[in-house]
Amino acid sequence: MNEVLKEKMCQTLGIDISSVLLPKSTINMQKWAVVACDQYTSEPEYWKSVDTFVGEEPSTLRLIFPEAYLELEDETQKTARIEAINASMKNYLAQDIFVEQKDTVLLVERTFSSGKKRHGLMLSVDLERYDYSKGSQSLIRATEGTIIERLPPRIRIRENAPLELPHIMILIDDRSKAVVELFIEKKSELASAYDFELMQESGHIKAWKLKDEKDIEALTEALLSLADPEGFKNRYEVDDRFGVLLFAVGDGNHSLATAKACWENLKKKLSADELEKHPARYALVEIVNVHDEGLEFEPIHRVLFNVDPMHLSQSFCAFYRDKNCKASVTHGAEKPQTNGHAIRFKTENDCGYLVVENPAYNLEVATLQSFLDSYLKNNKQVNVDYVHGEDVTERLGSQPGNMGFFLSPMDKNELFRTVILDGALPRKTFSMGEASEKRFYLESRKIR
Repeated sequence: MNEVLKEKMCQTLGIDISSVLLPKSTINMQKWAVVACDQYTSEPEYWKSVDTFVGEEPSTLRLIFPEAYLELEDETQKTARIEAINASMKNYLAQDIFVEQKDTVLLVERTFSSGKKRHGLMLSVDLERYDYSKGSQSLIRATEGTIIERLPPRIRIRENAPLELPHIMILIDDRSKAVVELFIEKKSELASAYDFELMQESGHIKAWKLKDEKDIEALTEALLSLADPEGFKNRYEVDDRFGVLLFAVGDGNHSLATAKACWENLKKKLSADELEKHPARYALVEIVNVHDEGLEFEPIHRVLFNVDPMHLSQSFCAFYRDKNCKASVTHGAEKPQTNGHAIRFKTENDCGYLVVENPAYNLEVATLQSFLDSYLKNNKQVNVDYVHGEDVTERLGSQPGNMGFFLSPMDKNELFRTVILDGALPRKTFSMGEASEKRFYLESRKIR
């Protein structure tokens, strides 16, 4: 790749395509690829079935920490699991099961059980251009609040890991469909990277290799157009106070935040030359157009455990009375008429709505989450999980001592403008698809 093109990619766009690892063709890809670790967190039986299916064959299951086990294992068990993950990474490298793809972008096509397709481009982004802090104006930004408390277990894995495996999906706001879609039209001309059925009836995935320098140059120019400062200001009707937002983190926000934290710690020990070239400066991600027809924003619901529903309902009303908001609770399946927010709930013996007539927040999820943050802080015996799918929320919420809350989806077309003007959304505002539609661990990259 010529140096001018490489400089445009690295210096202006904050991306790198120098290396990505794929398993050799002899590896059983269906057993290799496993869904993101932060899915099915209240369903350890899902992960047990994956373990049974994988058996002794090489699998990314041995390279990740399913978060379903975070609350089930004590500190000794967690430490042993993390050590096993790092050992498996080293063993897989020693067994030479990877093939390096140099100066290559992967065009990925995910087909869901519904028949819909989602497309993306695999490349690496510069962690120096990413800032998840409140009010960030960086080129790469979080779309939702980062929970710092969720980072330590992930940091413990990554800080000694020789490999990274991404489930990170980063969004671009490409209404003219000139970036990813440019290559979908010519995929028949590209060499295949992989093509197989995913486990657990999660659909099909295939990818092609973009290696030709003309294709890489076309990709670079298309992204440069999106990153043009004047075009950015005109597109979003903003002034010079707002920095260009090119990449918005859609999924895997905490994984990217973990990579950033590890890089900040590591770079303190590096020379100036190492700072420029160290592989841990970058993180492998999939770039997806927010306007991709196969990309759907799903709400992320909440389930509380070991909770007294009556106490919670009374606390909710009191919380918003203190904020000079009119709050109430209705019972029954019929949604109440309101110009405010009505949040549906389900318990073992009841269902209904938490209602705020004059909400202090624009988004329904902010109304609920603001209260839950306070309630959980003052009621240490209560735990929360963030779940995908109304069926799972209904099932878990109906169990004794639980309470499920159902939230509405967000309009994906408003995402970039909202993040630009208002900053990161409340955490767990939206999900890009159901749990089975999340990114699977498949590609990897050396970070040491």
